[in-house]
Amino acid sequence: MRYRLIVEYDGTGYHGWQLQPNGRTVQGALEEALATLFGEPIRVHASGRTDAGVHAAGQVVAFRVATVRDCRQIRTALNALTPRDISVREVTEVADDFDPRRHARSRVYEYRIWNEPWPSAFWHRYAWHVSRSLDARAMRRAATVLSGEHDFSSFRSADCNAKTPIRRVLQSGVTEAENMLVYRVHANSFLQHMVRAIVGTLVQVGTGDLPADAMAEILASRDRGRAGPTAPARGLTLVAVSYE
Repeated sequence: MRYRLIVEYDGTGYHGWQLQPNGRTVQGALEEALATLFGEPIRVHASGRTDAGVHAAGQVVAFRVATVRDCRQIRTALNALTPRDISVREVTEVADDFDPRRHARSRVYEYRIWNEPWPSAFWHRYAWHVSRSLDARAMRRAATVLSGEHDFSSFRSADCNAKTPIRRVLQSGVTEAENMLVYRVHANSFLQHMVRAIVGTLVQVGTGDLPADAMAEILASRDRGRAGPTAPARGLTLVAVSYE
């Protein structure tokens, strides 16, 4: 039987999603819980890897096991066996050939910026604290430039091993609510550190260090050195993964 999980996690205490020999990972914690539940080693596969410190509200995970169990029982058991910073929202049966990464059609990420002179005691694990005043209107103008299909080399990590830098962005926008700015981006897929590099650039626009019109020039340059710094991981959350 093959099952699909929708998983939430606080990435603060983890060295990312993927298994590592000398670091605590979300995949490792989930596989340990599944092994306890089913009494056998189980390998899980996710819709994508998240870096150390990055969070998820809708990570999609799949695994295969010989034992058939009720989906609600699996969810209850896993939530009792996993650490408190990992939560299984949903368990469903899926076709045996379901692949959470290859079959994904698009993904949504959100990045939160706490924009006040003082740090937040509540949001410090889930938002980047930027104390300088940010011009949300200018950031929105710059963000809209990224919609459509483009070469995103300017926002790509030097270690990124993707075969092509071409990505299709379906939505790119900035919203403002009280003390928080939220950058939301919906795309068919993402390059390594792409969202965080975009946010670092948007913050430079918001502070006035870059004009909003510079975003189009930076995108067209395909030069990572023209874009802003990579924003901290703690503000980034994988919100949802869409399938056909």
